[in-house]
Amino acid sequence: LKTGDVTTWVVHAGGPRIIDAVQTALGLPDEAVRTSRASLAAVGNLSSASVLDVLRRTMDGPEPEPGSPGMVVAFGPGVSAELVLLRWPGGR
Repeated sequence: LKTGDVTTWVVHAGGPRIIDAVQTALGLPDEAVRTSRASLAAVGNLSSASVLDVLRRTMDGPEPEPGSPGMVVAFGPGVSAELVLLRWPGGR
C-alpha cells in the first residue's frame, strides 16, 4: 500500500508538533489529522492514551468504508513509534 491508499488515519495527539510532523512527513491532507487535532483541543495530551482517544473519536464518527485500510500511528517516550495497519470491519 501507498500512503494515499490509506483512507483513515488515527494519529497520536501528543501535541501539535507531533501531528504536524506526521502530516508533513507523510504528505497527509488536513482532513486526515482532523480527529487528532480535535482530540488534542478537547482533552489535551493524554500521553500514551492519546492515540486511544483518537481511535474512539474515529470510531464514533462516520464509519470508514468496510474493508478499507486504516493506519494507527502512536509514539512513546524516547524514540519509540508504533504503527498498526488495519482494515475496517465488514470487508473481505
